[in-house]
Formats: sequence, C-alpha cells, structure tokens
Amino acid sequence: MNDKTVIILGAGVGGLVAANQLRQLLPREHRIILIEKNPVHAFAPSFLWLMTGDRRPEGITQAVSRLVRPGIEVIHEEVRRIDLANRHIETTAGALNYDYLIVALGAHLAPEAIPGLAAEAHSFFTFDGAGKLHQALEHFQGGKIAIVVCSLPYKCPGAPHEGAMLIADFFQRRGQRKDVGIQLITPEPQPMPVAGPELGAAVKQMLEAKGISFHPLHSLTSVAAQAGELIFAGKESIRYDLLIAIPPHRAPQVVQDAALTDGSGWIPADRATLKTNHENVYAIGDITSISIPGRWKPDVPMKLPKAGVFAHAQAEVVAHRIASEIKGLSPTAEFCGAGYCMLEAGEGLAGFAFGDFFAEGAPRLELRNLGRAWHIGKVLFEKWWLAPLGIRRTVLGSALSIGARILKIPVNI
Repeated sequence: MNDKTVIILGAGVGGLVAANQLRQLLPREHRIILIEKNPVHAFAPSFLWLMTGDRRPEGITQAVSRLVRPGIEVIHEEVRRIDLANRHIETTAGALNYDYLIVALGAHLAPEAIPGLAAEAHSFFTFDGAGKLHQALEHFQGGKIAIVVCSLPYKCPGAPHEGAMLIADFFQRRGQRKDVGIQLITPEPQPMPVAGPELGAAVKQMLEAKGISFHPLHSLTSVAAQAGELIFAGKESIRYDLLIAIPPHRAPQVVQDAALTDGSGWIPADRATLKTNHENVYAIGDITSISIPGRWKPDVPMKLPKAGVFAHAQAEVVAHRIASEIKGLSPTAEFCGAGYCMLEAGEGLAGFAFGDFFAEGAPRLELRNLGRAWHIGKVLFEKWWLAPLGIRRTVLGSALSIGARILKIPVNI
C-alpha cells in the first residue's frame, strides 16, 4: 500500500469532520493535510446568540489546532490555485501535491452584488457581523427592522426565521417590543420551502405568533439608503430603520477559477458519494450543488439545503470512501440525505424537525413541538463541538449521545 496524501480545503464543519475521520481510519504513513487560512474556528450556529448578547465572542470560538486529531497537518494559509490536471494545490506559503482532494471551502458572502447593500446592511451570517449587529440592537430605540433574504441559495434555511424570532425576544426582554416592527422578507414562496408546505406553514405560524410580518416572493434589486427603502422587482418598496441582510452567496473565486463549478455557480457532486467530475476529487457542504425531489412542483427538482448537518454527514461518507480505496477495499458508504434542524424561537424554546430530503413526493419530515429540550440540545451540541477533542469524546460526547437517545432524534456524533 503506497503512502497517500489527502488534502482537505477548509476547516468548517465538513473539513474538520473529514480530517478527523480520515486520521482515525488511516495508518500514520498516509498524510492528512488540512488547509485553512483562519487559525480560529467560529461556530456559526451560535452567531445568533452572539447577536442577542447571549454569548461572548470568546465563548463561540476555538483554535483549529485544538479541534483536530494528532497526526493531522494543519496549514494556515490561503489557497491560491487548484490545479486539477496535475493534482496540485498552491497556497500563499507554497505548493502541495495530493492523491485525494476534498473541497470544503463553503459559501462566501457577496453583499456587493446588490447596489447599496454592502454599506447599509448588518448581518448575523458572519462572526464580526453578528457582534456589530448586537451593538446596533442595543442602541436601537424603535422603528422598523427589515430582515431580508437577498437571493437563493443561502446557508442554513432556518436562520432568517430564527434571527427574526430571537430579535423579537430581545426587544421583548427589554420592554421595547411594542416600539419595534419586525419584517422578514424573502424571494421564497414560504418559509423553508425545501422542507415542504407543512413545515413552512408551521414556521409561518411561529413568526405570526411573535408579531413578525412575513413577505414572500420579494426579490431585492437595490437598497436606497438615503430614503431607507428596499427596492424589489415588481413589488412595492419597503421602508426600514435598521436593515439586516442575508447577502447573496457565491462559491469562492479559487473554485470558480479551477472550473469546478457548473452553471449553478456551485460544485456538482454525486448525491450518494460526493464525487465530482474530476478523479479523486470530492466536494462536501455548502459549496456543493445536489439535486433533490421537488416539494412544491414534483417535476421541478430542488437543491439540497446548505447546512452544517449535511456537511457533517457528507464528510463522514467521503472519509470512509477514501479510506476504503486507500486500503484496497470497495467503498460502500453513501450519503442518505437525512437531516435535521433545531429552530430557535426565543424564551429558551426551540422547535425540531428531521427527515429524508431524498424522499420522492411528499417529504418524510417529522415535526416536534416547541420545547426547552430542543434549546438545551442545541446548547449541548455547541459545547460539544467547541470542546477540545479529548473532552469532546468523553464527558460531553456521552451526555449528548444519551440526550439524543432519550429524545429519539437521529443525531450522529
């Protein structure tokens, strides 16, 4: 068995899981190299809690070096070029060759794609943005808050709805709720349409119960900052006093330059194996484009949502497939399309939904009512994910596994 080199680009959820799984599955003579420009990992699901002041910045970050197994080479440099023909990666510090490549570079935000947006809007979709938005909320004395989804697709389909409900709860706790109008605006026909009409209707009811107005089928074209107005295609403008945006998402330029993307702007990958059209090259997580059955029109395919739960599962599949090939075995691991979401609603409550996103026809999604258990589960997962690896595998891991079994939810840690 010749020594092999596996390079993983990106240390988000998918990249970290893939690297750790591969190191566990393969003997030490095989190199596992993780390339990530940022030495500090920020846990994106907690950005909403940073926005509301329920977390401090240092409480939702961890050094990448403390989240990987011994024997993984971590290189904190930026990827400059992906040479698929020669199996070659160029970084700001030098070049590396690979036998297998896993692209897990995620989705980048592109607020500059909409005129007026970058200079005017806050966002809870970045670590720095969530911290700045917390300060803006602290100083907001009243008026209209617009939370706008700028374009599709975007990461974490539940996040805009969670954000709206948590902001409503923030002002409720401060005794200012009656002074603040909250609007959620999106080009989608209903909340979380990829999960089907039933779940979308349930989320809409949650928003209405919080006094949040929902505006579907609104495609933002520009922001008129001086007038404080959002301009939409074929719709009346909407005024705001504080603008919060989920900006357009794009694949990183280095991936586009390597011709890995297709007409969708993302990397097409086999939905079961995560293989790309290039030999020994896999793509996982937010950077992928994976078709699933239509939910509103069965004959019109949709795309698998961009969410950490899928990146996690895909990373495990890819790690097992690569390890099997290196060991001379036939790979059998496949991604099944199962996913779940804990939807924060404020007041220490959360909802929960899980199901099969590859199911034909009506989605096989199970809905659970709002409860404190789901919120506690999300907190436990946050602590588990950010814990140094040794602690994660012992006390916190056992607690989370027991909780998942009690609640009968398919959480694989």
